[in-house]
Amino acid sequence: MRSPDSAPFADAVLARRLEAAEALNARFCTASPAGAAFLDIAGGCAIFVGADSPLTQAVGLGLHGPVSEGEVDALEAFFRSRLAKVSIDFCPLADPGLLEILSRRGYRATEFNNVLVRRIGGAPIVLAPRVRRALAGEADLWSHTVGRGFFDQGDLTTAEMEVGRAIFAMQGAICYLAVADTGEPAGGGALAVRDGLATLFADSTIAAFRRQGFHRELIVARLNEAIARGCDSATASTMPGSTSQRNFERLGFEVAYTKVTLVASP
Repeated sequence: MRSPDSAPFADAVLARRLEAAEALNARFCTASPAGAAFLDIAGGCAIFVGADSPLTQAVGLGLHGPVSEGEVDALEAFFRSRLAKVSIDFCPLADPGLLEILSRRGYRATEFNNVLVRRIGGAPIVLAPRVRRALAGEADLWSHTVGRGFFDQGDLTTAEMEVGRAIFAMQGAICYLAVADTGEPAGGGALAVRDGLATLFADSTIAAFRRQGFHRELIVARLNEAIARGCDSATASTMPGSTSQRNFERLGFEVAYTKVTLVASP
């Protein structure tokens, strides 16, 4: 028997809720960068934030019924007309016909991500003393901090900084910084709340500050905000078997399903 505090049952209803929030977050990432664009299609959303940006992809496709060949044609044209690769964040609960179409077109798997969920209604507030909200004027500080942890390098290109800036400017995003005792930024993360669901994303810890509990506090601080806003559930995505996944699981998250990134042949 499942505990009432365990993750919601991972069915199509849950997937639609999680992927709808993901698609909305992705769409709102196009508000700031020059040339950014989005396309609502196949029940989800395709976004372009730069030809080489990791934010440029399609999410939430095929969760509300079959997807046609014509819709996939339009999706591919959206990306290729902007000289970007066609990348689809594919949910395993999507209509199976979409996978058949993509298989016929030669799409290949390039990455897997676990989607984790936790019920948080009525959960207690837990202290996170080394984490604070990023201020309105700290877009570059937050972007550089998260970028250093994500790209594992101190010097970031303009394109790499733009990834963080797009997230920082996203409608509804609340960004956080973890700060070491020396005053140095140690890591960062973001939160968005959509219809009672808290999405935790953009988690990053600078290499020199890993294994010191900063990521745990970043998770806790965002859960505190979600609880204060009356959310019933929280979700996050991680690489399978990663330290990030372990940190989320230690705080009560469970894997709901695993998504695969499918990329079209050039």
